[in-house]
Amino acid sequence: MASPAQDLAAVLDKDGVRLTVDDAFATVTLTNPAKRNAQSPALWRALTEAGRSLPGSVRVVVLRGEGKSFSAGLDRQMLTPEGIPGEPSFTDLARRDDAGLDAAIAGFQEAFTWWRRNDIVSIAAVQGHAIGAGFQLALACDLRVVADDVQFAMRETSLGIVPDLTGTHPLVGLVGYARALEICATGRFVGAQEAVACGLANVAVPVDELDAAAHDLAAALLAAPRDAVVETKALLRGALDRTYDDQRAAERAAQARRLRDLAGTGE
Repeated sequence: MASPAQDLAAVLDKDGVRLTVDDAFATVTLTNPAKRNAQSPALWRALTEAGRSLPGSVRVVVLRGEGKSFSAGLDRQMLTPEGIPGEPSFTDLARRDDAGLDAAIAGFQEAFTWWRRNDIVSIAAVQGHAIGAGFQLALACDLRVVADDVQFAMRETSLGIVPDLTGTHPLVGLVGYARALEICATGRFVGAQEAVACGLANVAVPVDELDAAAHDLAAALLAAPRDAVVETKALLRGALDRTYDDQRAAERAAQARRLRDLAGTGE
């Protein structure tokens, strides 16, 4: 398996996003370190395209950012009255009717939704700043490996807006309502030690070991049989939405599928 940082032939390389694939392993890299991987609608469209471009062979995806920061959040030009050329400004969005505004935000969110598909496991390798949209992109992944210099922050509230790029659901699930509210409403920074302690991160490592740690975790995930991982992920993702008895039933159904598949009697 190739290293996450290895320069493979790119499946996609546009608008600050590069997707490389090596059989069952894929890497999505944010490639605009000069702007600390700031995010824009063009980058979100490229991330959505990356998800759609994944070959069926891919089982694990690592998301990483070039440079000192994973992603410093929204491109601040989006917040100016003129916005980014060719893209709707915040003022333009605000003037749309309810359906139009809802559709625009739903389109932005697509860049953040595919990481939790049951057929893949996604790992965010996060260093430096992961602010606002950058924090939410890390939260979009199943697992987070962080460098010891990481600084998470949800700064939307300080700008008079809310986190709307799918980050609130996983944040509450990981740290609970009270801590999630405090993190979002204050906009404070969460460092590596706290991130691991409160469940935001799976592990923290020195920054020069970040790619290797993500690679090692990917290798461990790939060592397990694919169908068993897919079924287990589906069980765990749905657990909080089911009653205890419904989860027991879901476990039985999943195990029946696995046993029949292993015995060669499945459909």
